[in-house]
Amino acid sequence: MITDTDTLLSARDRYLRDNGFESSYEERWVKLKAGPIPIWFPNAPGRVRAVKLHDLHHLVTGYTTDWTGEAEIGAWEIASGCGSFAWAWLLNLSAIPIGLVLAPRRLFRAWVRGCHSRNFYHGRTAVDDALLARHVTAVRAEMGLDAPPTRPTLADVATFVLASVVATAFMLAPTAIIVALVVALRA
Repeated sequence: MITDTDTLLSARDRYLRDNGFESSYEERWVKLKAGPIPIWFPNAPGRVRAVKLHDLHHLVTGYTTDWTGEAEIGAWEIASGCGSFAWAWLLNLSAIPIGLVLAPRRLFRAWVRGCHSRNFYHGRTAVDDALLARHVTAVRAEMGLDAPPTRPTLADVATFVLASVVATAFMLAPTAIIVALVVALRA
């Protein structure tokens, strides 16, 4: 639970500890569990750079680290813009189809919230001591995250539909390629 006196540093340290992520920035490989199936991928420097900001986004938005929460924050981050953080775009696009299946309304609400707020990906290249010393409540206000929910605009709906189609195609493309190869090889 984040309090009014929490800095991003104190809240982040508790978040990392509570979620078992204490050494996640230094690990060479990252393990994601898809049910009982572990999926390993390299913890590339670009991913670490994006994830340090992504973790702070969890703190200021309140989205959890379960599948639905990751889909929500993925939608929020894309809607508010991932800037030049390629790994953020990649991981967030992967989360949207999951949210469409698990919690489409929550995903849409997160998208709309992102369309009307700001995040750390713009104008920032790294997490530094000055950022971590800031109070979570002040950052929430600065990003527009303490405002009441906004009514969706036509642009919000249109961009959500477009992002959902792109993200789903992005996720299904590897499967379609494999199926096409198998069919072609069997012919």
